[in-house]
Amino acid sequence: MDWLSNMQNAIDYMEENILDRVDYDKIAQCAYTSPFHFQRMFSMLTGFTVGEYIRNRRLTLAAQELSFSNTKVTDIAFKYGYETSEAFTKAFQRLHGVTPSAARESGVKLKSFSRLSIQITLKGDKEMNYRIEELQAFEMFGVSTEINDIGEQPYTEIPEYWQKCILDGTIDRIHKDAGISEETQVHATLYNRRDDAFSYMICYYLPDHDVPDEYEKLSVPALTWAIFTTGICTDGECDIQSIWKRIWTEWFPTSNYEQVVGPEFEMTYYRGNNSYEQEVWIPVIKK
Repeated sequence: MDWLSNMQNAIDYMEENILDRVDYDKIAQCAYTSPFHFQRMFSMLTGFTVGEYIRNRRLTLAAQELSFSNTKVTDIAFKYGYETSEAFTKAFQRLHGVTPSAARESGVKLKSFSRLSIQITLKGDKEMNYRIEELQAFEMFGVSTEINDIGEQPYTEIPEYWQKCILDGTIDRIHKDAGISEETQVHATLYNRRDDAFSYMICYYLPDHDVPDEYEKLSVPALTWAIFTTGICTDGECDIQSIWKRIWTEWFPTSNYEQVVGPEFEMTYYRGNNSYEQEVWIPVIKK
């Protein structure tokens, strides 16, 4: 598959230029995609960001060099992208559990972060239900927090934020100020993505009447959306985390679409009889 070889080309480029300044545009060019799309795809496929991968690879190579050379720690720190030996030591200890100087001692255990090789396993045992829709601009309002977009952290931090907003009455206030019934579910949007974090808003459509100034507002432009559904599920047990992972590891790699910069949504709907349905909305364009 072209996407597979393109991803590997980007990884090969990172490895060949591992000591240079990180150029996200150039890395993405090697994968024939946008920096935003590449970083999201890379993170979902590997479980860590591009920045984490490069940092851990550099620290692995630095540990190897420390173990077989007499080069000064300060020189190795500079070689692998650190302006001071203090910053290098802190990062080195975080990964390896020992200081750079201790890494030279006989028998010291170090961690090795191996070079990536992208492979795909075609499962095909479970279909994905989705649709493509073009929607006009709309506005949302709600409350937000910052989520760490590293590994599995979003899957723990987001439920914790929902629990907080339920317990402190925020969800009830959004229902009241939106003028919607208790059975109508509020939604969520992910936006303002950076390399290792994003903003997460619990929200609903902005009503025609005024809402309190305490809320944030988000204007969503007219976009084309790929919309994925969990299907009907009971007792609120929709596995939306699984949908997110499958979108990036199964759907995008084999589709004719690419994500564009814009908010992503988790929409929740009450379907009666204690049943719910959730949708993931992602803005896309054809390749």
